[in-house]
Amino acid sequence: MRKTQVAGLAAALVAALTLQGCIVVADGDGSYSYSSDDWQKQERENRKVIASLDEGATINYIENRLGTPNFSELWTVDGDKYRVLYYRTHRVDSDGETSKDECTPLVFVNGSLVGTGELAVSRIPAKN
Repeated sequence: MRKTQVAGLAAALVAALTLQGCIVVADGDGSYSYSSDDWQKQERENRKVIASLDEGATINYIENRLGTPNFSELWTVDGDKYRVLYYRTHRVDSDGETSKDECTPLVFVNGSLVGTGELAVSRIPAKN
């Protein structure tokens, strides 16, 4: 083997070995996995925004500030449309999944914010 071939093989081997372990994890919807630091920052930012919300804020305003909710529920009782958006604000289990008990609910009646947290949810009339 000539020196140039050996040098080329050596360079290819070094490149292959140094690229091992470089993995970007993408979910099927094109989103990326985040480190725990990223989740903690997002949770902290969500808590900060939620704490500053005023009663009467619209769903559009909140989704513009917080993005897509982790969970969303919608139903109508006696002609009033209730929507609850859930945003992740704290960790319960380090399982890589977000569950409702790791979120703060935001309760809307007819498109306007009426309250946040479990107390607001408990005051919603029962679903028909």
